[in-house]
Amino acid sequence: MHKPHQMNVINMGIDTHQEPVAYMRDDCHICRAEGFSASSRVCIQYQGEKITATLNVVDISKLPVGSIGLSHIAWMRLGVNANDKVTVTHASVVDSVGFVRKKINGGTLTESEITEIITDVCAHRYTDIEIAGFLSACAGNRLKLSEIVALTRAMVNCGQHLSWPEQTRIYDKHCIGGLPGNRTTPVVVAIVSAGGLVIPKTSSRAITSPAGTADTMSAFTNVDLTLADMKRVVSATGACLAWGGAVNLSPADDLLIRIERALDLDAEGQLVASVLSKKIAAGSTDILIDIPVGPTAKVCNRADAVRLADLFKQVGNALDVRVRCVITDGSCPIGQGIGPVEEARDVLAVLRTIPEAPRDLRDRALQLASNLLDMATDQGMESANKEATRILDTGTAFKQFQRIVEAQGVVKTLPDAGYKETVYASVNGVINAIDSRRLARLAKLAGAPEDVVAGIRLYKNVGNRVEAGDAVFTLLAASPGALEYALAFYQDNTDMFNIG
Repeated sequence: MHKPHQMNVINMGIDTHQEPVAYMRDDCHICRAEGFSASSRVCIQYQGEKITATLNVVDISKLPVGSIGLSHIAWMRLGVNANDKVTVTHASVVDSVGFVRKKINGGTLTESEITEIITDVCAHRYTDIEIAGFLSACAGNRLKLSEIVALTRAMVNCGQHLSWPEQTRIYDKHCIGGLPGNRTTPVVVAIVSAGGLVIPKTSSRAITSPAGTADTMSAFTNVDLTLADMKRVVSATGACLAWGGAVNLSPADDLLIRIERALDLDAEGQLVASVLSKKIAAGSTDILIDIPVGPTAKVCNRADAVRLADLFKQVGNALDVRVRCVITDGSCPIGQGIGPVEEARDVLAVLRTIPEAPRDLRDRALQLASNLLDMATDQGMESANKEATRILDTGTAFKQFQRIVEAQGVVKTLPDAGYKETVYASVNGVINAIDSRRLARLAKLAGAPEDVVAGIRLYKNVGNRVEAGDAVFTLLAASPGALEYALAFYQDNTDMFNIG
């Protein structure tokens, strides 16, 4: 076997998201000797570290002779410095890609096959295209129960685990999404932790929505907590509100979510595995799932919601966790804010119990908090609701939220958007319906969640009467270009507000 080729490494300064990319000259003797070409998979090693990268071939003017360029993520994972020497060889064949083809062709995957796929995804051996192939093959309810259980278990096992030996029950709550503005989690966590429940909440950033809980909480405080930070915060307050990706809980989920976001895909089986793997890895024993149902929500009818709830419960039972599902109204947006900062404003309004706080967000948060308190005590929903309402209305929940924010290390002031445009009603009538999907897309086109100030401030909702000239919503953005882009989309989709 010939000696591996060595090359000087150069940082190309190119952001390729999470997919490592290498760059070599089109006249490179190593390319010719090894048969490398554009899109070849290469193995790059440096002092015991090893990555697999996709090769891009560049013009000879872009790199010196004998050099290999690395994208930003490849550079970070390899831990090299400028002009260090690395070895370059052919990447090993990834056998589990054959299992992906098996699934594409309609086969049923075994637990060992799914485990091997997830192990290779976590080791960054898959290209983005191969991950997209796996996700697409699993979409459309193509995963059987046994496959979802295996996928969930594999995703749990590929990352770190949290344990709480001093606690017998650990609680968590998750909404499957699809409802703009539905930012109940910070309110729920504040209420139930003030009521004595331990709830170390880890959340994802947005997948297909304008904000996830982690995006909204990042407007308040630090959410990039280490495992030690999480344990410290939970020890002090009984709760935390952290980004799951920062603590490497179910890291495969974060890699899959990135491709799901690009595909605008949130498949049922993948959804269940994604949610439960994060909760189980965080040490949760009792999990509440909020399933909103509405014509433009993720789940469009009650029959689908009941089937999804049953699937959550079956997978939970197989993995020894208690799951309760609550089917809620998803027929219209919740609250007034859409986007990280705007949703944060609604959260504060509800916690402070100010008169202008969105009533629908308050009521939904109380409903979910009551379910968690009932799961803990079996006191019945009426009694649990009275307790949750007392904790919120006395200001106890707000004080608890402040404790959590301070314990997570940073207390931030909510920023304002630099660019705004208010849209007014052009006719008299009643808002019969709002298309939640297109409303969410409007907020995303304005820059949410990447621009935390971007989004929508909603003044009218379903059932409200409007007169011509009434303000319906304000669009917010961090740049004039993003604002114009979003407004152009709205002008082509004014029927997202159905005024009868």
